[in-house]
Amino acid sequence: MTPVRKKRLLLILALVAGVGVAATLVLQAFNQNMMFYYAPKEVKAGNAPANHDFRVGGLVVKGTVKRDPNNLDVHFDITDMTETVTVKYTGILPDLFREGQGIIARGRLLPSGVIEAAEVLAKHDENYMPPEVAASLPQKPASEAK
Repeated sequence: MTPVRKKRLLLILALVAGVGVAATLVLQAFNQNMMFYYAPKEVKAGNAPANHDFRVGGLVVKGTVKRDPNNLDVHFDITDMTETVTVKYTGILPDLFREGQGIIARGRLLPSGVIEAAEVLAKHDENYMPPEVAASLPQKPASEAK
């Protein structure tokens, strides 16, 4: 093998190794930032990750919103009409947040089974429900929808 060919071969090998390392780093960053949606029944079944952020959504159960008068802590339950999970949130809730409405919370599952939310999103008008929440709720037959 001539010195020129050897030099080209080393350059190609270095280039392939560099592209491989870059691809690995990109895929790792993408995997760490990916956030999946889980319905309350999936959280109760143990399908939600315990050490990774995820989104959970459903309807806020009436009568479950409890605010701590000394700070901004709020506890409430959300349901998909099958299972119910408790969400703990510290902060100011969106103006459109209220009982009986669809919400999505982003957070982590605590060992106690409570979801510690970092963000709570509420629907923006009377006809809209987040697609993930709508898909996880049981569908009413056409005769009951009226």
